[in-house]
Formats: sequence, C-alpha cells, structure tokens
Amino acid sequence: MKKIDFIIGPCVLENEALVLNIAERLKDDLGPFSDKINLTFKGSFDKANRTSIDSFRGPGIDKGLAMLARVKKDFELSVLTDFHLPSQASSVAEVVDILQVPAFLCRQTDMIVEGSKACKTHDRVLNIKKGQFLSPMECEHIVKKAQTILPNDKICITERGTSFGYNNLIVDMSSFQILNSFGVKSIFDATHAVQRPGGQGTTSGGKREQVACLAKAAVAAGAQGIFLETHPNPEQALSDSATSLPLFQVKDLVKQLIDIYTVISTH
Repeated sequence: MKKIDFIIGPCVLENEALVLNIAERLKDDLGPFSDKINLTFKGSFDKANRTSIDSFRGPGIDKGLAMLARVKKDFELSVLTDFHLPSQASSVAEVVDILQVPAFLCRQTDMIVEGSKACKTHDRVLNIKKGQFLSPMECEHIVKKAQTILPNDKICITERGTSFGYNNLIVDMSSFQILNSFGVKSIFDATHAVQRPGGQGTTSGGKREQVACLAKAAVAAGAQGIFLETHPNPEQALSDSATSLPLFQVKDLVKQLIDIYTVISTH
C-alpha cells in the first residue's frame, strides 16, 4: 500500500523557536506512523497576500529558508514552502523538498515554468495550489504546463475549496477523482478550506471545527495527501489563527485519516 502524504506546520514561520518546537512535536508524535505516511514540514517565509497591509508577513526569504534548513538537519524531515516570484524558485529549490505555487498565482505561466525548472534541476516536487476561482477540470491546463518539464510523480495539485459568494468556500469532493485523472497526486488543504476570506474585516475568519470532518471526507473521496496548518496556541498565531489546528490534536486526526486511507486503498 502506498503511503499517504501529510504536509503539516505553521501558516507562517513566526520565529525559529516556534518552528523548531512544532517540528520536534510532529517528529515525536507522528514518528510511529513512518511506515504509513510521508511527513513534510511546511511554513511560509512570506505571506504575500495578507488582507491588511499591517498584518505580519513573515521573516523573509533568507531567514525563512535558514529555519527550514535547520528543520531538515535537526529532525530529518522534508520541508515545503511557497514562493511568490519566478525569480525566487531557484534559491528556494536549493533548500526545500517541495516548492509550492500559491493559489492566487496558480495560472501564472512563469511561476509554473520557473518552479518546474528549479524542481528538475534540484530533483524537487512542485505543489500547485488550486485557485479558489477555478474548477478542478480547469487544472488540467495548469498540470500540462508543468508536465512540459516535470514527470507526473514530481507534480501535486492541492485542492483548497472554491469561492462561494462572499467570505465563503466550499469543497467539491469529486475534485479529487478529477485531479487524480490528470496523472498527478491530489492533496487536500484541510485548514485553508475552512477559511472565511476577509470574514473578520482586516483578517480572514474560519471554522476550525470543520477541519477533521472535511479531511476525512477528502481521504475517502480519493485525496492522496492532507495539508494541515497547526500551532501550539492557534488564537495567538500571527496568521490564519481561526483555521490552524491545535498542535495537540494533530496526532489523533492523522491516526484517523490513516485508518480511512487504509480501508480505501485495500478496496
């Protein structure tokens, strides 16, 4: 049976102490599942699309990559971060195992091409977040851009919900079957999918209590991986505080998702 992928970490790399604390806890809690999961630590060095200009964006590319490099070295975890300009792809790929294209930039050809080139050079994986404004069928064109440079096993598409009116997202569970049909891996972003964009004025709101339900449904529907943002004290998180899962809840949820994935994979 293939392993299920888990991409887990804080929304933004707030500081090195927090990053190392979360990485250590994930390594300890999820280590016993290493024969069933591929674990990747995630964190953003820049949250370039914050609602307010006054919101915390992150430590920047140099400090952020240094933090992720230490996570790789100290805890032997693969790491993921997003890049925001085509010119950043190469330097990011020198450090991280998975380069991520943000949802709002998923149709930018230069982002896909430069990200794919950097992944090919450094033997990395490209994870493309599906934009909230796209149907899953339209992702075929995005995938084809990456496929001109990368093999299918180096490409992932992450579903994070679709805009539904104002300040709301919905998840079409048939999306995973469609994304898988393109020959690439489908991932479900369980925490951004419960976001309420701009729902609290200068910040985005969200419904954290729906994360587990949607994650379970996504795995049952064919998602091959789960993306989760977590924080020791979500209410104090400097980004996406309304949707980040409390760190102590991650282990139990991962165990439940492994159980569902095992059943689905054997039928």
